[in-house]
Amino acid sequence: MAVQGETIGLHIIVVGAGLAGLSAAISCALAGHSVTVLEAVKELAEVGAGLQVTPNGSRLLKAWGLPQRMWEQAAEPSQLTVHRYSGEVLAHEPDFDKNIRRKYGGPFLDLHRVDLQQALYERAKQLGVTFHLGERVQNVDSSVPSLTTTSGHEYHADLIVGADGLWSRTRECFLETADPPKPTGDLAYRIVLSLDQIKEPALQDRVRHPEVHFWIGPGCHAVGYSLKAGKMYNLVLLVPDDLPAGISKQPGNVEEMKLLFEGWDPVLTQLLGYVDKVDKWKLMHREELPSWINEANNFVLIGDSCHPMLPYLAQGANSSMEDGAALGTILKSVTNKQQLPSALHMFEKLRKVRSETIARETFKQRNDFHMEDGPEQEARDRIFSSQLGKEITGAFPSRWTCPVVQSWIYGYDAIAEAENVLKGSVFLNVKEKIILQKEVSALECDSEEGIQDQQLKSRGSGWKI
Repeated sequence: MAVQGETIGLHIIVVGAGLAGLSAAISCALAGHSVTVLEAVKELAEVGAGLQVTPNGSRLLKAWGLPQRMWEQAAEPSQLTVHRYSGEVLAHEPDFDKNIRRKYGGPFLDLHRVDLQQALYERAKQLGVTFHLGERVQNVDSSVPSLTTTSGHEYHADLIVGADGLWSRTRECFLETADPPKPTGDLAYRIVLSLDQIKEPALQDRVRHPEVHFWIGPGCHAVGYSLKAGKMYNLVLLVPDDLPAGISKQPGNVEEMKLLFEGWDPVLTQLLGYVDKVDKWKLMHREELPSWINEANNFVLIGDSCHPMLPYLAQGANSSMEDGAALGTILKSVTNKQQLPSALHMFEKLRKVRSETIARETFKQRNDFHMEDGPEQEARDRIFSSQLGKEITGAFPSRWTCPVVQSWIYGYDAIAEAENVLKGSVFLNVKEKIILQKEVSALECDSEEGIQDQQLKSRGSGWKI
């Protein structure tokens, strides 16, 4: 319900052109709002490595109509295997691609980050989203709301969406204090090998025929999968953090890296033998916030700015896209600024618990993959071996194929969940809320049982939000 003369499309500023920001920009533009994206870098360059888009993410990409070129660059793994660091198979799912599509209605894709980012960027521009690159946020004034950038420009909006990642400036503006992320105790070596770098024919064949392989061992694990339609191979090595305090990324020493995996599966060590340079990335996390929404209800955080995740379940990117999808879907029913508080709190209620629970689950996966050799590891491996070659039932040490965790993560549909919430809700503007509150107060004084519930239900549930 809109007050006469106030029906508008919102002007939304999204800070950050990463996966969360681009997803929010697309979803909000599809909802009929005007969207401007501010990004600190001067160009969206060809940087990054691989990422895994699970069905809860790939279904969103399909719904948004991303360019065919992106789908052609994806690799869809036909098998998923977990190895003990010696190479022994602990878990194996053949026909992984077929099983995933059958169960969840969308593919599990391995993509180079730049292919996904560029596809989202292209789609956002098609929808009329305006981009300002090279604009780093300096301050956010939620009383307007507006933001200023380090270049001296000022931007005004009805809603500001902070989607500027782990090292978020908007989060600091939101909290009105410096708030650096905290180390997790792990770091990642990120490696991308082209097909011509890999000289062994058997390994080249593995790259051309995509699969996902995990190697798990004491304090470390590694994951490998194909990219670029089988023309590149992505390796991520997760190891204890030895970077100095205050350093989040620096070039790594290749020989030092190889030494960490000495004695591991020969397939893995042979792949590492082709590496000629590598970077080390400190893995960071954030404390959970009491709320993602400011008191003025015109500034919201999404993605890594409020719920960064360890990469151990590949849900950082997927959860960020879920945030964008849910935000835009809920905002499509907003027709004036007075409805924003209800809409934003609905968004937060829908997304906060799920995202933070997944973030905590990533730490649990680290514990199960990084066990030191001993009784606990032996008990874990007995669970693995007891279900090898069988349909897995119950809780399982690898959440990638655990029927409990996998279905909870992969089966989630952010758009459908937001639409379901909308079906039972109405957005009320300020004047309507005042009228309704007066009616509620009057009803509370009425001694006749049942009148209050009956009249409140007749208005829908939006008043509660």
